[in-house]
Formats: sequence, C-alpha cells, structure tokens
Amino acid sequence: MATLIASHPTSVKFDLEKYRHERRLAAALVTGLTFFALLIHGYHPYAEDGGIYLPEIKKLLDPGLYPSGTGFVVGHLAYSFFAQLIAGLVRKSHLSLGLVLLLVYLASIWMTLFAAWLLAARCYRSREARSGAVTLLAVWLTIPIAGTSLMLMDPYVTARSLSTPCALLAMVGILQYLLPRFESDGETWERRRGLVLCGGALVAGGTMHPLMSAYALGSVLLLITAMSWIRQVRVWGTIGLCLTALVISAIVQRAAPAESIAYKMVMMTRSYWFLSQWHWYEWAGLIGPLLILSIVVTKRAYEDEAPRVGLAHVAIASGITAMAVAVLFARMGAPVHQVARLQPLRIFQLVYIVMILAAGAALGEWALRRRAWRWIAAFSLLATVMFLVNRETFPASKHLELPDALSWDRASGNNYWEQAFVWVRDNTPKNAIIALDAYYTVKDGEDAQNFRAIGERSSVPDSKDGGTATNRPALAEAWAQGMALQTGIDKRSDPTRFTALKSVGATWVILERGASVGFGCVYENKTVKVCRLP
Repeated sequence: MATLIASHPTSVKFDLEKYRHERRLAAALVTGLTFFALLIHGYHPYAEDGGIYLPEIKKLLDPGLYPSGTGFVVGHLAYSFFAQLIAGLVRKSHLSLGLVLLLVYLASIWMTLFAAWLLAARCYRSREARSGAVTLLAVWLTIPIAGTSLMLMDPYVTARSLSTPCALLAMVGILQYLLPRFESDGETWERRRGLVLCGGALVAGGTMHPLMSAYALGSVLLLITAMSWIRQVRVWGTIGLCLTALVISAIVQRAAPAESIAYKMVMMTRSYWFLSQWHWYEWAGLIGPLLILSIVVTKRAYEDEAPRVGLAHVAIASGITAMAVAVLFARMGAPVHQVARLQPLRIFQLVYIVMILAAGAALGEWALRRRAWRWIAAFSLLATVMFLVNRETFPASKHLELPDALSWDRASGNNYWEQAFVWVRDNTPKNAIIALDAYYTVKDGEDAQNFRAIGERSSVPDSKDGGTATNRPALAEAWAQGMALQTGIDKRSDPTRFTALKSVGATWVILERGASVGFGCVYENKTVKVCRLP
C-alpha cells in the first residue's frame, strides 16, 4: 500500500488573472461540449432508472396518480430530496415536467464537465491537456463502469446526475484548500473558499444521493492524506482509511438483520452486485483503469504533478479497497447481503473519471497538440463509435426523446410499446391497474422504457421493481408475487390469466400482439395490444 502514496507535494501557484481568463474560455468550451454530448449520447427520460425516478415526481405533482402499489413509486431512494427538487422546480417555474427534466439534464452535463475542467486545471498547466481531458469525458459520458450496471452518466435524469458534479466539486474544493495557487494577499480567503466549496458540495450531493456522496466523502478524506506534507500521514493515513472501510463493512455486515426468503430472491436478481457473477471482461473493467492510473503515479509528484498523482493515488487506493470489500463481504453465499446492497464498487465512477481525465490530457498534450485537424479527426471517430453504441442500446426509440413542445417529430419512432403506454395514459382511468409480462423491459423493441413513467398508471410489480425492493425489504413479498403472476403471461390461457391477474387487482393487461385472448382488445398496434379484463 505504501507504493500507492504520493511523494512530497509542492504547492503550485498560477497567475490569478490568467486563470480567470482560462475559466471564461472553459465555460464556453463546456457549453459547446454539453450540446455535443447531447447529440452523441441521446436523451431517454423514461428509460431504465430514469423511468423509476420519474413516477415519484409525477405523484408529487398529481397525488391522484398511482393509487395502487404506491410503495414502488414513492421513496425509491431513501433520504433523497431529488424528486422533491424536480417537483418544486416545476411548480415554481410553471414549465412542463418534460421541459424541466431536459433543462436539468443539460445542466447536470454542464456542471459535470465544468467541475471536471476545474479538476483538470488543478492538475495540468497546458490548455491542450485540460481541453483534451474534458472533451474525452464529454465523448465518453455514457461509458459503462465495468460490470456494475452503471454508466458514468446516464442519458436521462436521476439523483446521480446531480450528485456526480457535486462529488467532483468536492475534490476541486479540497485541492483548492490543500494547494493554494494564487500569488496574492487573498490566499487565505481562497483556501477557505475551497473548504466551503468542498463541504457545500458534499452536503448538496448528499441531499440528492446519500450513498454516492458517502463514497465521495471517503475519496476526499483519502485525498487529504495523499496530499499531506508529512510522509507518515500520507502512508499510514491512507492505509488507516482503507482499513477503516474494511472494518466498517464488517460491522455493517454483522449488524444486518436476517433476510426473508422473498428478500433473498430479489437480492439474487442483482447479479451485478456480486463479483463472482461477472464475466472476465467485466473484471478487466475494474483492473484496467487501475493499471492505467498506476502509470500516472510512477511520476514523482513535484510542482504541477502533485495534484494529478494525488488523485491517481486516491483512485487506486479506493478502487482496491472497494474490490476487497466486495470480495470479502458482498458474496452471494453470505448469510446477509447488507454490504452488497451498498454496492461498494460504485466508487469506480470516480476511478473512471480520473482515468478519463488523465487519458484525455495525455491525448491532447502529446498527440493532438495545437493541430485542429487532429482534434476534429480523433474526437469525430470516438464520438461516432459512442453514437452507434447508444443507437444500438435504444434502436426502436428516437435518439432525442424531447418534450412535445420542442420535438419536431412527435411520433415515438418504431417503439410500439411506448405508443401503447401513451394510449393507456390517455384512455384509461387514473385508478386503473395494469399488468404486463414481468420482463417486458427486455422485450425486442421495448428499449427498457418504463410503463409507469409513460403510462402514468399503477402496475403490478415487475422485474425492474427489484431494485426498489432491495432498498425497501418490506416490498419483497409483493415483488415476488408480481413476478410469479406475470412471468410468461402472454402464453397463458384466459382462465389462468384471469385468475392470476384478478388476485392482485389488475383491471387492464398489455400483451404482445400474438398472444391468444378470448375477448376483444380496445387497442392494438404492430407489436402489442391493450385489453380490459372482463
């Protein structure tokens, strides 16, 4: 572990006026990159986890929605004020929810990229290095983080969209406190501002996503020890913090209550929580970034190298610690799975960001330099690859699912599932309870679009609700019942189907078009049909 600790850091000072000029240029660059990122990665507000957060916001704006199964709608993320924030913005601005979500999404990208530039400005002197770091991050925003089932940032709005820039700003603030840069009488004030920025960013991030902010706090503490002037603090402080994380994990695991059979079932569906269930290439996604960052830490941390080496040390130490915690405590065969539920490998989001900034800086400074054609060629190629990957992820949906007021094409593309959900929203009563196949989000052409977010109606719990049930164990029984009743619903006979659905209060059912039913369905398109249960 001692080899992971930065050598003696030296304070780096820059001209204040030059820095402010660079910051204005950075704001312009980041603004352009924000819209560039939108075009590359697309926007899918109702898909995947975005569709899980959205119903709670709609429920706050219209309490009459989702009268049944409210537990799967409200309180998806405990102690988070994300839904209240978005609902409050809608009320105060008098704008539509769709437009507010789009603006928040753009703002989250802008804040993340600008915070990344501030971090890069602490680590790299040249404009080419800083620009390369931030541009590569913009192009790789939706890169998957190993096998954690997370992207660096999602193409939709969640609590993590706002906690991510807060985590980066906390790192910026603590570096400003540890390494004052300005040759001016206001150096003490600058340091205090850095400390305020760090604390404020951690608090703000904690109100959005407490778990991710807790990992950000751990990274800040590691950075404090890694940048210390005292070698013993750098070495033993870092080792002590890593061992503390292991001890806390052991205590959390030992103090966890016993789990019900239903809860164990839902935990087992989160295979990405357990390293034993990962493929070899997902393991490579953990080890590869640490090896890349080890190249950074081989440099001696003199002057402007101190912050970048310190960040690399933090990323490596936190990554290794998270892997150790996952191997020791987040095991499928463990009697309880409290540590697995905390998903310690999520800290690799920061590891990936540090790696991308280092790779982008090296690309800009040593390969692209001040040759415009090189920048255009390199990032056009990288952007094209990411664009094609994102289109492959959502092949049946529009690349930019903009609010109706901004959309030049109001059709839902070829996503006939989404069209059926819209029909349900417009033609069924608010107290309707909809049943669908338990695994409808992975059907061909469905693109992981969330029914509740689009259809605005209660539905029987399905596979996507497993994530909510893992956070709220009291919902595990209802989740298990919903899964059992809806799995293979398209292939069942009418009597069996009726008995199953009526037992959970369902009044409507969405089936694939080829499903055999003995009664008329009121809506049908090329893929699915909507039927009212007799």
